Amino acid sequence: MKLPFEINLTDKVVVITGAGGVLCSMFAEALSKTGAKIALLDLNEAAAKENAEHIVAQGGIAKGYACNVLEKESLEAVHEQILSDLGTCDILINGAGGNNPKATTDDEYFSPEDLGKMKTFFDLDKSGVEFVFNLNFLGTLLPTQVFAKDMLTKDDASIINISSMNAYTPLTKIPAYSGAKAAISNFTQWLCVHFSKTNIRCNAIAPGFFVTKQNEKLLFNSDGTPTPRTGKILGSTPMGRFGEAEELIGTLLFLLCKEASGFVNGVIIPVDGGFSAYSGV
Repeated sequence: MKLPFEINLTDKVVVITGAGGVLCSMFAEALSKTGAKIALLDLNEAAAKENAEHIVAQGGIAKGYACNVLEKESLEAVHEQILSDLGTCDILINGAGGNNPKATTDDEYFSPEDLGKMKTFFDLDKSGVEFVFNLNFLGTLLPTQVFAKDMLTKDDASIINISSMNAYTPLTKIPAYSGAKAAISNFTQWLCVHFSKTNIRCNAIAPGFFVTKQNEKLLFNSDGTPTPRTGKILGSTPMGRFGEAEELIGTLLFLLCKEASGFVNGVIIPVDGGFSAYSGV
């Protein structure tokens, strides 16, 4: 991986949740090339450790940890391990998140004829909705409670949250995920104000449409052909394509570089090929 530009984060400790996934493991690899020490946290311990080993094999400093972002005790235990292994946290990337089929409707537009034939709004499962809100919102709040304490006396520290296009305009079928990501954007602004008397800056990245393990089945059929939803997405993305994961790195580096963005605080930056700007006409 080649960085689009270079910044020096030597000896900074970066904690990344959801680091077993595609996007956050890429963030980890990119930041390892800046000299930072990377702690990769994920519920899937094997994935976190595999991604950490990949970084170490390339000459970086990284370690993977099993962690449940919905359990403060788990976060605190991992925090103690990281303090011993790498040091105090300078940068926190709250990447853990996701959706759940129980919180997703089968129909885009409700029709009375659909009742009893498919999963409509009225069939959304309470536990599924709770899971989505907890994973995205509490899964951002709790790690921040644990790791931001390390940052209070730092000269330069950052929290980066991961929002979504759903936060601007909700997508059909996924009301819980849309609402949860809107909460992340709002929480980012709240944190910015709350920590404004310290040297902690809090910003967010709102990715547009990138192909990940989470959404691959929604975007492509089993034979690899695009689904109708893919057609709608690309038709509403002026650049007419999905994003490449590496196209998020420049925004991440910008937000973490004090010299470039020291007065940038409380913003949610879309990286979406123009999706959020397009009216459909």
